[in-house]
Amino acid sequence: MSEPWASLPGALKEEISGCWPSVFPEGLPGWLAGDHVSEADVAEAVSRSLFLRQTLERHPEQIRPAVAARPLTEPTTEAWLADRWRDYLQNVDSEPALHAALRQYRREVQFRIIWRDLMKWADLHETMTATSAFADVAIDGALSWLYEKVCEEFGTPMGRDPVTGAHVPQKMVVLGMGKLGGRELNVSSDIDLIFAFPSQGETEGGRRALDNQQFFIRLGQRLIQALDQITADGFVFRVDMRLRPYGQSGALALSFAALETYYQDQGRDWERYAMVKARVVAGDQRAGQVLMESLKPFVYRKYIDFSAFESLRTMKDMISREVRRKGLENNIKLGSGGIREIEFVVQAFQLIRGGRDRELQQRELLQILKELQELELLPSRVVGELRGAYVFLRNLEHALQGMEDKQTQVLPEDALSCARVARIMGFDSWEDCLSALEEHRSRVARHFADIIATEDQDDADEGG
Repeated sequence: MSEPWASLPGALKEEISGCWPSVFPEGLPGWLAGDHVSEADVAEAVSRSLFLRQTLERHPEQIRPAVAARPLTEPTTEAWLADRWRDYLQNVDSEPALHAALRQYRREVQFRIIWRDLMKWADLHETMTATSAFADVAIDGALSWLYEKVCEEFGTPMGRDPVTGAHVPQKMVVLGMGKLGGRELNVSSDIDLIFAFPSQGETEGGRRALDNQQFFIRLGQRLIQALDQITADGFVFRVDMRLRPYGQSGALALSFAALETYYQDQGRDWERYAMVKARVVAGDQRAGQVLMESLKPFVYRKYIDFSAFESLRTMKDMISREVRRKGLENNIKLGSGGIREIEFVVQAFQLIRGGRDRELQQRELLQILKELQELELLPSRVVGELRGAYVFLRNLEHALQGMEDKQTQVLPEDALSCARVARIMGFDSWEDCLSALEEHRSRVARHFADIIATEDQDDADEGG
C-alpha cells in the first residue's frame, strides 16, 4: 500500500513525509480520514497549508468534534455558522470567556474554510460568503453579549426610534465596509467597520445617566477588543476603524444625524467609493436600513456623474506611486492589473450611473459585472475577461493567505511556497502559474487603461 503522500510532487512529498509523524504521532486518526476524506486528501491538504498542519498538530481535540459534527466535504453555510456560535456561547459567562470562545470558534471555522478552499472543494463564491458570514456572526454575537453587559453597568441608552419616533432603547448599528460589506471577504483579512446609533439621548436605569454617544463609544471599544486583541488563543479579526468620519481623529461612534450631516457637508470622493459596499453587518438591522437609505443620495447621484472618473484616477495614481515606492509590483491586489483595478472599473460605473441605473446599486462585484454587460455598458468580451481575472486573482489571493492564515497579497519567492501555490491553483509548475497570472494581469491593465486612464498612462501615451 502506497503512502498517503505518494502523489505529491517532489519537494512537497519530502516535506510531508518528514513531518507526518509529528502531526500524527499515533497514525492518521479515523475521525479525520474515513468515509468522507481519504488519507491522500489529508496529505494533500496539509501539504498545501502550514496552518492546517499546525492546527491538527496543536488542537486535534477541538477539530475532532467539529469534523464529526459536519464533514469537511459539506459546504460551510450561514446557518451552520450561526448554530456553531450558539454552541460556543453556551459556556460564556464573562468577558474573558467571550474572548476565548470567539477565538476558538475562529480556529474551527478557519480550519474548515481554508481546507475546503485550498482543496478546491469550495468555489470562490462559497469561500467569500462563508468567510463574510463568519465575520457577521462573530461581530453580532460579540456585540449582543457585550451590549447586555454594558447596559448592566451604565443603564440602557434611550432615544428616538428612527421609524416611529417613539422613545425606545437604542442599539448599535455596525456597518461593514469593503469586502466585508460586499460579502467578498478574504480568508485572512482585516475588517473595516463604522459604528453608529440612531439618536442622541442618555441611559436610563443605571447608577447615573450616561450620554448615548459615550455609551456606544465604550461599547465599541469593548467590541474591538473582543475581536482584535491578541490572546493565548490568537485573535478573531484585525479591526480597522479608519473609514469612519474624520478617520482616527473622529469619534468612535456617531448618531445617524451626525453621519448624514458629515457625508452631506464634508463627504469626500473616496468616501463615496468606500460607501458603495457598506452593509449593516451587526446590531439593529431595522434601524440600520433607515441609515443606509439616508446615505444613498451621497453615494448615488441622480445625474450621471462623470467626475467619479477623475477621483478614481487620483486614487489609483496615489496607489501606483505607493506601489513603486514600496516595491510592491508583485502584489496581486495593488500592482498593475491587480484586484484593485478591477474593483475601480466596476465601482466607477456604479458611482457614475448608479443613481440612474438602480441595477448597479449592489455590492457584489461579480454580480455588478453581469449587470454592466446586460446594460450594455461593457462588451461581453471585456466582462468575461474581467470576471475570469477576478476569479483567478481572488483564488490566488486565498492560496497565498491560506498557506499560513496570514494576510498577504504578495507572490512568494521560496521554492516550497511557490510549489504549494502552483499545486493549489492546479498548475504543474510555478512557471505555468506565473504565465497564467501575467496573462490575466495584462488584460486587466489594458481594460483599466481603456476605461480609467491614469496620469502615468497619459504621460506614457504622450511620450510615445
